[in-house]
Amino acid sequence: MAYQGFAQEYLGMPAVTRAYTTACVLTTAAVQLEFITPFQLYFNPDLIFRKFQIWRLITNFLFFGPLGFSFFFNMIFLYRYCRMLEEGSFRGRTADFVFMFLFGGFLMTLFGLFASLFFLGQAFTIMLVYVWSRRNPYIRMNFFGLLNFQAPFLPWVLMGFSLLLGNSIIIDLLGIAVGHIYYFLEDVFPNQPGGKKLLLTPSFLKMVFDTPEEDPNYNPLPEDRPEHLPRDQDEHEQQHPQ
Repeated sequence: MAYQGFAQEYLGMPAVTRAYTTACVLTTAAVQLEFITPFQLYFNPDLIFRKFQIWRLITNFLFFGPLGFSFFFNMIFLYRYCRMLEEGSFRGRTADFVFMFLFGGFLMTLFGLFASLFFLGQAFTIMLVYVWSRRNPYIRMNFFGLLNFQAPFLPWVLMGFSLLLGNSIIIDLLGIAVGHIYYFLEDVFPNQPGGKKLLLTPSFLKMVFDTPEEDPNYNPLPEDRPEHLPRDQDEHEQQHPQ
């Protein structure tokens, strides 16, 4: 029963959230089982551009460290806020959601070229949290039963928690910065006087990820009608052709 419940919950996840969280878990499992090592995954511009190890552009977003508190903490926040975005403000706009992934990953990679950052998954999670929090500004949050605050403060609370754990806050600041750039270009600037929408999702992404809307005025030909058309209606049309 527990397995069936887990399978049902897993299959009920929206597509992008399911794909990304699954890739993160499988990557961590592969490292734990020693099929691969973190040295094969981390972001290294020299190996990417000189040795053509292109996969590092992706794998550095998939590894959150060995199994432990930090890994599970990041996975919970990644799953929760990625899913809420996909089922909330990006509902029915999978292509736009994928484009946000690509835009955020591109900016973080550019920054990674000039800084000694090896894994960017945590920054990506903070970016998702930031965008969600700015789009839901009036939701009240509770952090481990200790702090009560409104949603826009959540990324900063997470950064403070990371600092308490002794981690560098550079990665958190990067996620906040990229999240703010996306939020400003997508939600703020287009609504300003003289502003316009600058982030336009490529048409090929819409073709791949978005189901085309059906035309409510479309009237199919008789041979294209569903087979479940009631028999008496079909006979009526044959007896009384228009």
